[in-house]
Amino acid sequence: MPERIPEERMPAFKFIDWINIYNASSLAESSVPDNGALACARECNAIVSSSLQRSIDSAKALGSEKHLISDGQFIEAGLPSANWKVLKMFPNTWAVIFRLMWLFGYSKNAESYKEAKQRASKATTKLIELAQEHGRLLFVGHGIINRLLVKELRSRGWSGPKSPGSTYWSFGVYEHQET
Repeated sequence: MPERIPEERMPAFKFIDWINIYNASSLAESSVPDNGALACARECNAIVSSSLQRSIDSAKALGSEKHLISDGQFIEAGLPSANWKVLKMFPNTWAVIFRLMWLFGYSKNAESYKEAKQRASKATTKLIELAQEHGRLLFVGHGIINRLLVKELRSRGWSGPKSPGSTYWSFGVYEHQET
């Protein structure tokens, strides 16, 4: 049985445990793809996901017979943490605070923003190779890394929305523009 994701107030030094539990969690049973996401998945030849369980579960919900690979290079950009013991906040509040701090250069116990961008560049190369091999490809990923991948795709001549969306099951369609 997966461990329950704690939602009570906690000091910052406990937040690293919350991150680990969250990253090991499965897709919530109540989370089901909408018709738009299912239609998009049906038109794809292969599905690629991060190696986090909720991403794998999402890929399965969209069409497990098409799930090609799960790869760690596609996981979400990690959240930093701190050893602070005094202040207690809800995990979602810590997540916002640490993500903002991460954007400004703080990366204790996580990859830096620069490292995440470098990883996204390599992951984009992998996605492009897989798209060339399989044609229409569906990628199942996470918030920040999705945005970094989109930025990299667009810089390499792909067209599509500037953001793939920020809600569960949102998506963007990206196509390569031949020159």
